[in-house]
Amino acid sequence: MRETLPWKGRTSLTESHTPKISVVMPVYNVEKYVGKCLMSLEEQTFRDFEIIAVNDGSKDSSLDILRHFEVNYDNIEVIDQKNAGMSQARNAGMKQARGKYLSFVDSDDYVAPTFLEELYAACEENGAEIACCYYYYRFIENNFLFEYPFRCKGVFSSAKAMNKLLRDVQIQSLVWNKLYRRSLFTDYGITFPSMCFEDMATAHKVFAHVNRVVVLDRPLYYYNQRPTSTLGTINANKINDFIRAIAMVRISLEKNGLYKKYKRSYQALVRKTCNCCYLYVLKMHGEKKCMRGCMKNMGRVSKAMRYYSADKINSAALRDFSEVVASPDKELEKNYSV
Repeated sequence: MRETLPWKGRTSLTESHTPKISVVMPVYNVEKYVGKCLMSLEEQTFRDFEIIAVNDGSKDSSLDILRHFEVNYDNIEVIDQKNAGMSQARNAGMKQARGKYLSFVDSDDYVAPTFLEELYAACEENGAEIACCYYYYRFIENNFLFEYPFRCKGVFSSAKAMNKLLRDVQIQSLVWNKLYRRSLFTDYGITFPSMCFEDMATAHKVFAHVNRVVVLDRPLYYYNQRPTSTLGTINANKINDFIRAIAMVRISLEKNGLYKKYKRSYQALVRKTCNCCYLYVLKMHGEKKCMRGCMKNMGRVSKAMRYYSADKINSAALRDFSEVVASPDKELEKNYSV
């Protein structure tokens, strides 16, 4: 038997004991951050949980750090796999999860000491399948904290929660600020697709099967904004995945006969996504210092969003997604600086 660090009050996890919560953590090249993330979980006031850390082919010392924690804490299991992306790492973690509830924590972020306790109590006390909290943006370069401002609180029915989720303001599609009943994923075969913005492409599928969602008006999660994060570096592939996620939401709503019910909320999501894509296109061209094709890309975004929000739409054509935004072609840009 391995020697583990004592933690007063924590339930010892054995094969015969099923933890109440499984925390799934995808890990890739985060040696600077993963230690703090794990310590924030080991210092939780809630005791009965397991951590499943999935090393996704890290090239730095992330795996060594995970192994150190695995040896010293008895509630951590490390899975080491070849690089397959964040979605596949989360899916691998879900396969090993045993808890009644699932939490997804990104390994470059960290959580408040009462993160699990408050979300678990919110679910159990309100008979809810999902509990959500709010979060801080933490800008690493200057250690500045910004509290997400657009909030609500309370217990919401399935319909009200879905409307709020699709509008993506008071309840966002973010995967990491929530606690989920694990059966929402396992009973309906829901997994994360291999793409950026995979949470937007997945959240509505999960919310479609809930009876109640509870929202806590408290920031309990610290989201580290890094220069190399998904939104820190924007390219054509990421923008196209953002647009693809919108198409996937429409496909799912149509398939389940829910589009008419949530039409207004979905169209609000399309408008918000369209505006974000405009900004991302500008950012992409600005970073490449090449404005050639910028207006054409914006026109393509606008055309795609009009199509995805049209009253009549060909679901088969939606599935045959074609690239909308093209990468800037710097070689064709004239150099006016000489």
